[in-house]
Amino acid sequence: MSTLEEHLSEDVAVILVIIGIVDGKPHVLLVHRSATPQEGKFALPGGKWKRTESLESSALQKLVQETGIENLYLEQLFTTTGLDQNTPSIAVAYFALADSNSVQLRNEEEWRPGWFAVESLPELAFDNNLVIAQAMSRIGAKLQYSNIAYSLLPDEFTLRQLQDVYEAIDTQPIDRRNFRKKMLASGLIEATGKIRRDGAHRPAQLYRFTSREAILI
Repeated sequence: MSTLEEHLSEDVAVILVIIGIVDGKPHVLLVHRSATPQEGKFALPGGKWKRTESLESSALQKLVQETGIENLYLEQLFTTTGLDQNTPSIAVAYFALADSNSVQLRNEEEWRPGWFAVESLPELAFDNNLVIAQAMSRIGAKLQYSNIAYSLLPDEFTLRQLQDVYEAIDTQPIDRRNFRKKMLASGLIEATGKIRRDGAHRPAQLYRFTSREAILI
């Protein structure tokens, strides 16, 4: 274990901000709390950390449990105290990115999961809205110098799909020509040699990320 993990108290929670794009807008995966404290409110998925595994392993297991997908982008966001005003505790927050079309939500009534638009969240438990805001800020910044968008897209995609992801996170339109020029010059993506035909639209060339592991540029 790392030095941080060795010195954390026993009452430690691991929480996840799982972001996906739904209908062209960033959504976060929330669960409906079925127990006290703050029963009935929505909250980020997570749980108490078991010292039998590392913090990251605990976060990865929870991520797979909630999405049904392995090999998603996951990064530690921060460690803080005070999210639960009733119980002195430490929260270690992670954020992850997922292609919402590939996610398989748990089909359970208790702690029921669902996607919620980041711009119109319900009342959340434990000041989770602050955690989500910080995650969105980190994601927006990191998209500019890395390939982490790979985790929000299928293995093969069009440049239009790629731009849609960036626009959804940035919440602003992006110049099409400059965006494509920048992405093609970055070395982060490459053409597959395939095309996609969607109805009456012109065929679109398909691309893929040169690596589906995090790369900084």
